Amino acid sequence: MAHLHASVVGAGLAGTEAAMQLAKRGIRVTLYEMKPKRFSPAHFNEDFAELVCSNSFKAQRLSSAAGLLKQEMRILGSVCLCAAEKARVPAGGALAVDRDIFSKEVTKEIKNQENIEICRREVTEIPKDEAVIIAAGPLISDALAKALESRFGSLLSFYDAAAPIVTADSIDFDEAFIQSRYDTGEGDYVNCPMNKQQYENFYEALVNAKTAKLHSFDVYEGCMPIEVLAKRGRDSIRYGPLKPVGLKDPRTAHRPWANLQLRKENAAGTLFNLVGMQTNLIFSEQKRVFSLIPALKNAEFVRYGVMHRNTFLNSPRLLNADFSVKDERKLFFAGQITGVEGYMESAGSGILAGINAANMLLREEPLKLPPVTMLGALSAYICDNTSKEFQPMGAAFGLLSALDEAPKDKKLRYEALAERSLKYLKEKFSAQED
Repeated sequence: MAHLHASVVGAGLAGTEAAMQLAKRGIRVTLYEMKPKRFSPAHFNEDFAELVCSNSFKAQRLSSAAGLLKQEMRILGSVCLCAAEKARVPAGGALAVDRDIFSKEVTKEIKNQENIEICRREVTEIPKDEAVIIAAGPLISDALAKALESRFGSLLSFYDAAAPIVTADSIDFDEAFIQSRYDTGEGDYVNCPMNKQQYENFYEALVNAKTAKLHSFDVYEGCMPIEVLAKRGRDSIRYGPLKPVGLKDPRTAHRPWANLQLRKENAAGTLFNLVGMQTNLIFSEQKRVFSLIPALKNAEFVRYGVMHRNTFLNSPRLLNADFSVKDERKLFFAGQITGVEGYMESAGSGILAGINAANMLLREEPLKLPPVTMLGALSAYICDNTSKEFQPMGAAFGLLSALDEAPKDKKLRYEALAERSLKYLKEKFSAQED
């Protein structure tokens, strides 16, 4: 098996997962990464698996789609989830990480795998190899994007947004309180409450603030800039990212009119992310508008929110459920470029692409998980050619096959769906279970 070789383009979450799955099966891997010789507009860290938006991998509970997805990935031996456990920061019921520690841990694991050779250069053409996985991410370089368009035709795209980050020392804790919703966790969030008048002032400033100029694009619903969402109605963000449910301001003993939550951005707790406040406001306007929130009136911003272009394939036309190209079985894609949406979804697709590229080289049958699993359901979604307007999709229970006898209670129904998935995977991959 030592003579078998594969190339993986991109050392993000999907690429590192794919490379590790290949290497563990005895395949020699060349992992291409253009950093630090070249950075995309949203990347700054030369380590692998850099998180460019939130530092949260979403909920952990099995009765959530995100929690089920992560447990499936653990069974399949996810390198990113192992790193996440070492880099985690308090976040209530969510799995959030110190992004720098997380990237360092993933990089260390990849460098310690003897079957992986790291090549730090930009790839501008599809490599010629026995198996190739393109995991270049939604911020794929222009040169490689042109090569793919030349090979497959036009690519689809949308714009994504990141939230600002402030220093802990600059938060006014006379105006803030620490609490998780419904008192889950150990007070993992800093809450910045607003009364009705404060919210009205913030809302008016937000919807009238100056935004950075963009070309025509479609904004993906899962990462809507806060100012775009706000323009849908005066209470749209008060029932969305600024919802106060499950919280009680100790100063008033009542639920706030609106509330912004801040989540730890690093393990030291010196930086905090403005949860849900992804934005395309110009930097000076971000400072002015977010400083209207009382707890942030003296906020020091270490990173302002940014928007960047995300590119994804017309996957239903191009890809099989094993992430291989329909008319070129040795070529695979993985990550958000395939149309899966989210960190863990991207990493999960990398796991499947890596396993299937190895199976192809080893002349074994492709791994096509059924839609009773979240990974199988996402795989089915990206190759569903009945979709008229293909758009990125994250983990959701609605993607799974229906239960024969579904409980009426939603929580019990989700738990039953999760139990069915894990039962299937544990029986199929019992040797790999942690």
